[in-house]
Amino acid sequence: MAQTAGVKPMTIAGRVAVERERCLGMTDAERSWRKQWLKDQVLAPHEPVHVEEYYRELTNPIRRFYRKPLDVIFNALAPALGSERAMTMRYFTGKLGLIAIGILGTHYYFKYNGNDWSKQGGWRVMTTKPTVLPGQPGFPFKSTRTHTDYADRGFKKSALYC
Repeated sequence: MAQTAGVKPMTIAGRVAVERERCLGMTDAERSWRKQWLKDQVLAPHEPVHVEEYYRELTNPIRRFYRKPLDVIFNALAPALGSERAMTMRYFTGKLGLIAIGILGTHYYFKYNGNDWSKQGGWRVMTTKPTVLPGQPGFPFKSTRTHTDYADRGFKKSALYC
């Protein structure tokens, strides 16, 4: 959803935001308003201010929990790296960590939860016969499988098979 929820945004600068409008002429009230508006655009030296209570109020406790380890590490590194660089590194470290956990989880699942004859669950990974075109070595392709090899699902590799 749009930031304004479908309502057209209204500028607070008014007609004096455009230089051409200001050149056409401004009243004294518009001049004083514009002067005050320009003063308000300047931030104080201590801004932006981080208010811990505001952060705690807006952030989910579960999110604060899983973000805490990287926050502690990069808050300690911020004086050496600079706050902007530490924030950037913290962001990319978190994303790369989540990607690594996803890849390792997928690898673990396919390695230890394969579909074989002993259980019903798991993903069944099958290979197809290779494509061998006329003129290539091995044409026509003849399979080395026998009729007992089909639908085997790894039973012949088990200790029960004699």
